[in-house]
Amino acid sequence: MTEPRSRDRSVNPEATVGYAYADDSDAPVIGDDATIRSGTVIYDDVTIGDGFTTGHGALIREETSIGDDVVVGTNTVIDGQTTIGSRVSLQTNVYVPTNTTIGDRVFVGPSATFTNDLYPIRQSFELEGPTLEDDVSVGANATLLPGVTVGEGSFVAAGAVVTDDIPPGTLAVGAPAEHRPLPESLKGGNDI
Repeated sequence: MTEPRSRDRSVNPEATVGYAYADDSDAPVIGDDATIRSGTVIYDDVTIGDGFTTGHGALIREETSIGDDVVVGTNTVIDGQTTIGSRVSLQTNVYVPTNTTIGDRVFVGPSATFTNDLYPIRQSFELEGPTLEDDVSVGANATLLPGVTVGEGSFVAAGAVVTDDIPPGTLAVGAPAEHRPLPESLKGGNDI
């Protein structure tokens, strides 16, 4: 195990911090006050801010940038080349594919799945994950298809299947997701 470049941290001895995926990869940079639990694997060429926390068995692949005060839940996978803002909470079993962008103060519920391949194996397609703008909430078991943008302050209901862009401040419900006005009770930013 390679020690992260950080102070005041708790790294379980059964975690791997600094998985060298290439001969010229660089050790990850992790800010202060990190808690990295057993079974977690963090690849080289990852940059993480202060106040980072993982559940057990999280995976964070190379060329990922993560802001401050981020939670990556148990068995969550971030497949690399991804940007995640600050004050983000990715709950248990979330899947974040390559080329995804997540803004600040975003909540992603348990077992939500993002995709980045429009035609898996059948056709060549440049991998493009979804973009979640600031203050987005995604409910449990929601699925977001490649290249969709979820606008600022939007709310994706549990189990929704997002097939096209969601305008800012919108509620997305159903499969495929229909867009509805955001109820007054769901308006405002996320307090994460």
